[in-house]
Amino acid sequence: MSDVFKYEQQGHIVVLTLNDPGTRNALTGDAMFSGFEQAVERMNGDLSVRAAILTGEGSAFCSGGNVADMRDKKGMFGGTPQQIEAQYRAGIQRIPKALFKLDVPLIAAVNGPAIGAGCDLACMCDIRIASEKALFAESFVKVGIIAGDGGSWLLPRIVGISRASELAFTGDTIDAKAALEIGLVSKVVAPEELMKESQALAERIAKNPPQVVRWTKRMIRESQHARLEPILDMCASYQALAHHTADHTEAVASMFEKRAPKFTGK
Repeated sequence: MSDVFKYEQQGHIVVLTLNDPGTRNALTGDAMFSGFEQAVERMNGDLSVRAAILTGEGSAFCSGGNVADMRDKKGMFGGTPQQIEAQYRAGIQRIPKALFKLDVPLIAAVNGPAIGAGCDLACMCDIRIASEKALFAESFVKVGIIAGDGGSWLLPRIVGISRASELAFTGDTIDAKAALEIGLVSKVVAPEELMKESQALAERIAKNPPQVVRWTKRMIRESQHARLEPILDMCASYQALAHHTADHTEAVASMFEKRAPKFTGK
């Protein structure tokens, strides 16, 4: 991992931290993009990882794109229209593509402003918990661009077409309380409680059979764009596999024996 993207594991929980507070954790540069890709590959290949948390270093969760680079026509914002298109595909779009392949449940611990692509990044996670200091804005129109990272696909699936349209068309900033009211986040907590609450939720997830949780996440993700029949086929296939796992046997046995189960991922 790079200096701007931290990967830390304790027990079955991984904490991913955007570590570029000087830019308010802007999503820019190959180190940031490859950090997401490497983290997903690492977690998918390691069954000891059962849940993950994504947060930001410093006062912001993520400021989105680097506006100074936009002004200066630098990096992914420089060049001809054709070059910029290619740079988006080879740049920031690597993040949603990577996270959509992540099998491990991912919790966004939104510690501060999540602006533009930062708001979309939170939407790429499975669950969002917000600090009282968190702010959210689908603010691309405010800088005269559109959501180049898939925000128009992500946000409506969480808050609905009407709410997503209002946020995207106005570029308005909403606070954590308003985000909770529209279902953008599932919980709002005091700043000092954010990581504790996120860790507690991750631990509740991690107590369950890890392979079954991963299969469950895959089905939820596939259901966002598939018809019922293919999902039912997928359910039948994964269910057949689940019934032959040692964790299923352990889960049933522990219920009858009135004890806490011990899952191994087998």
